Amino acid sequence: MSDDKPEIFVDDDFKSQVAAEKEALKQAAAETEASTADDPTADPSMQLPEASFGLLISMFVSEAMAAMGQMPNPMTNEMTINLDHASYAIDMLAMLKDKTKGNLTDAEDTALIDVLHQLRMAFIAVKQAPHQPSVTQPPASP
Repeated sequence: MSDDKPEIFVDDDFKSQVAAEKEALKQAAAETEASTADDPTADPSMQLPEASFGLLISMFVSEAMAAMGQMPNPMTNEMTINLDHASYAIDMLAMLKDKTKGNLTDAEDTALIDVLHQLRMAFIAVKQAPHQPSVTQPPASP
């Protein structure tokens, strides 16, 4: 056995490198905070979710449900029925289903088929309902 002890290499610059990295992170965070302070749309709580097929479907579903008076209109916060608008949102989903045929996952395809069925059944129920409070229809063409 040898009397040689293993050599330990100490990176003398390590502490200064870590300190520089911490300072750079602090500065970047301060710059980000300063840039978002001037821009109200940059509020992290107001950031938009990541784009997805499911989100696209849910946008049309919400639009159809609001137009059928199943939930308040997000713009007016009132319950109104506009069957033409509901039909349009359902038709848009049907067109989306046709145009994406063969390009969806099984789960996406099943979800789209199910939601179309549910919306169509709800549309029929609303259309056949005897009482339709505050039904709005588009103005008649001259």
